[in-house]
Amino acid sequence: MASRITNLLSYGQQRSPRYTSYPTAPHFHEGVTGAVYGDWLDMLDRGKAISLYIHVPYCKSLCWYCGCNTRATTSEGPIEAYLKVLLKELELVADRLPGRMKVSHLALGGGTPAILSPDQMGRLMAAIRNRFDFVDSAEIAIEIDPRHFTKEDAQELARNGFTRASTGVQSFDPAVQRAINRIQPYELVEASFNRLREAGVMKINADLLYGLPLQSAASARASAEAAAALNPDRLAVFGYAHVPHMKSHQRLIKDEDLPGAKARLEQADAMEHALTECGYALIGIDHYARPDDPMTKALETGTLRRNFQGYTTDKADTLIALGASAIGRTPQGYVQNRSDVRSWMQDVEAGRLPIAKGVEVSREDAMRAAIIEQVMTYLKVDPEAVAACHGLPTPQADLDDLIRSGVVAIEGGVIIVNPAYRPLARLVAAAFDGYLATGAARHSVSV
Repeated sequence: MASRITNLLSYGQQRSPRYTSYPTAPHFHEGVTGAVYGDWLDMLDRGKAISLYIHVPYCKSLCWYCGCNTRATTSEGPIEAYLKVLLKELELVADRLPGRMKVSHLALGGGTPAILSPDQMGRLMAAIRNRFDFVDSAEIAIEIDPRHFTKEDAQELARNGFTRASTGVQSFDPAVQRAINRIQPYELVEASFNRLREAGVMKINADLLYGLPLQSAASARASAEAAAALNPDRLAVFGYAHVPHMKSHQRLIKDEDLPGAKARLEQADAMEHALTECGYALIGIDHYARPDDPMTKALETGTLRRNFQGYTTDKADTLIALGASAIGRTPQGYVQNRSDVRSWMQDVEAGRLPIAKGVEVSREDAMRAAIIEQVMTYLKVDPEAVAACHGLPTPQADLDDLIRSGVVAIEGGVIIVNPAYRPLARLVAAAFDGYLATGAARHSVSV
């Protein structure tokens, strides 16, 4: 055990991308413009279903730990102005498609997209259905904030066809909640779960964090057990990334209140033990699901995928993203909208696709992306087999140190991450990253 802890502490402090895309976002560039993206949309296959992601960068209050592109507002004015432009962007994108497309997955993220009023949500969903067709098995998901979620909100989601809601829990420890400016007693979160289920939105996710200020292994485990008692279908457990140089509001969190590397590791372990003891299956490096959940089945059948929303069962090759800062992809590459709301609005109002940057995916990129995705989802990969599928030579990766430390083993050419070192899968993936050495981005610690 001491050897494992020593290795995790040593390697876990190395910084690495989360690999929700490859190439990763720091390697996007301004050479991919709205005109380029428009051409990529023109080339889509009408016979293949797509995914939609819609970003709503507003919350009623700002949590100090938040790393998302969002802002706080208690006024409906900014949200209404944003929605009007969002609907125009939807029309701009739909007009560039080769025809009416089918949608297999829709996700509303933020921010808190459930901040939209019933009228606003109805207009948004009507606009989507006016230009797209949902497949019968489509998943329609949204993020909610249990502090501001009423019975009427739940009923409105059900009326608009939402099938899944993701609930931000983070921690049930009152001291931790005060330290991150997110007060939400267990009873309040439980009420939001009950309202969703009573309205007919039966699939519910819960998000938890470790590494928060004043958090301990005991409180992390207690929060995981309390979250499991609510019986969510899936849970995600992320390490808090303290980046005050990027998110100024994080300066409100005292550095001296943050747990050290060993304490973070103990919290992550405590949460993992709690959730697996409650019957949840481990998915990839940081997700959990019920044994009968489609995500668990996808892991077993080799159809699990990873994208900007984390692990997913969605098989679509195209993700059309709408809203400020939203990141999408087509078979040709990735694109990101302008992050500044005003700049995004100006582009859309002028009839331009509001792309700030992106990256075209080469054959080699696609091969490396496939290798990295298998490492991140299945904790194993046969690089030679993946390379052969792409008609390219097998990429070289320096894994010698990780092999000597027992983090990785190679059996018959298959690279296998030791389950005890699951959190270090990002470092194994990084060994196949052809851009990492040339980037200047400051990534989060691996554990």
